[in-house]
Amino acid sequence: MDNYFLGRQPILDRNQNLVAYELLFRQEQTQEAATVTDDLSASANVIVNAYGRFGIQNVLGRQRGFINADPGLIMSDIISLLPCKHVVLELRVPDHITEDFLQHCNELKQKGYQFALDNIVAIDNRIERLLPIVSIVKVDVLALEIDALEKLVNDLKRWPVLLLALKVENREQEIRCKQLGFQMFQGYYFAKPEVMSVKRADPGKLSLMKLLTLVTDNRDHDQIEKEFKRQPGLSYHLMRMVNSVAGDLPQKINSIKHAITLMGREQLLKWIQLLLYTSNQTEDGLSDRRMQTAVERGKLMELIATVERPHDKNHQERAFLVGILSLLDELLGIEMQQIVNKLGISEDMHQALMKREGRLGQALQLVEIEEKGDNAAVESALAKLGFLSLREFTDIKLLAYDWVNQTGEIAN
Repeated sequence: MDNYFLGRQPILDRNQNLVAYELLFRQEQTQEAATVTDDLSASANVIVNAYGRFGIQNVLGRQRGFINADPGLIMSDIISLLPCKHVVLELRVPDHITEDFLQHCNELKQKGYQFALDNIVAIDNRIERLLPIVSIVKVDVLALEIDALEKLVNDLKRWPVLLLALKVENREQEIRCKQLGFQMFQGYYFAKPEVMSVKRADPGKLSLMKLLTLVTDNRDHDQIEKEFKRQPGLSYHLMRMVNSVAGDLPQKINSIKHAITLMGREQLLKWIQLLLYTSNQTEDGLSDRRMQTAVERGKLMELIATVERPHDKNHQERAFLVGILSLLDELLGIEMQQIVNKLGISEDMHQALMKREGRLGQALQLVEIEEKGDNAAVESALAKLGFLSLREFTDIKLLAYDWVNQTGEIAN
C-alpha cells in the first residue's frame, strides 16, 4: 500500500461538544471497522501513526485520544512514549487480572495517566477490581435492554467514574442515556469513524536495526546522528515524534542532534523498537531515487555551509537538515508549508524551504540548479552566493557523492 491509515471517532459531551477522539487501527481508507488479530500490534501501529506519521496535534488538536491498551501494552515500556496529557488508556477487561498488572496500572495512574473501561455490559469481580483505577466507563448501550442499562448505571454510580454511552445509534438512545446521567457519548448517531491517511515514507528494518544497535551500545550522539543523516524519512519521523511528545518547545529544533537530545536516549530506544515492531518492509528493499537525492542534497548543503562558516557547527547541521527536508513534500505527498509547520524548525530554515531565501535558501537553490545540469545557471548561483568557486563546488560535490555511496543501500 502507498499510504498509512488511522481511524478516529469523536467522543462528545451532553451538549454534543467534541471532548475527545477514540483512535482506531485501520488498514484501508474506506474501512469502517478493522479485524484485529493482535491487539498489541494494532495499538502499536496506532501510536506510531498518530505520533510519528501524522503528528499528534494534527490528529487530536486540543482533545485527548482514547487508545486501546491491552495488558501487553500496559506492561510494556511503550506507554512511557505517550504523554499522559494526550491519552486515555482504554482497557478491555482481561480474562485474568494479576497483581502485577494492577500494580502497574496504579503506578501509571500516579504518573497522571487516565484509564477507561471499554464495552461494559455488567459488573463482575474482575471489573470491581479495575474500577478503583479507572476514570471513565464506556457502556455498550446497544447491547442492553432499558431495565438492565438502568441497573448497570445505578451500580456504577457507587464509583467516582464518568459514564460514556457507547454505540449510540439514534436520538431515542441519546435521550434515554442523558436521562440516566451519562456524561459522554460515542456512536454512529453522532459520527462514524473518520479514516485519515498519509503517504508512506518510512525507514526500513535494516536502518532501524543499525540505529537500535548504536543506541543500545551507548554510542555517542555523533554516531547516532550520522546514521540518521543517511535516512531522510527516519529523520522526519524523529522530528515529528519530538514535536508530538514535547508539544510547545521552548526553542526551535535546529538539527538532528538537537532532536536526539530533546528526546533522550531511553525514549529514543523505545521509539526505534516501536518502529521496528510495526515495520513491514523488506530488509533488502532499495530506496526511491528521490530519497537518495535528499541525502545527497543534505550532505552537499552541509559541505557548502562548512566552506562558508568552517567553525559554525550549528549552521552546518541546519544546512544538512534543509537539504534532506527539501524533497519531503514529494516523498510524503503533502505541501511543504504543512511540513515546516509540523516540524517547528528555525526561521532561517523555514525561509530556505519555503522561499529559497537567506544563506541556506541560496545554497539550496544552487544545489537544485546543479541537479538540472544547467552550467551557466550554476555559475550565476555561485556568483550570487559569493564565497565558492566553480572548482571548489565541483570538489565538494564529489565529496558529497562519495559520502552517500559509502552509506550503502539507503532504506526507506
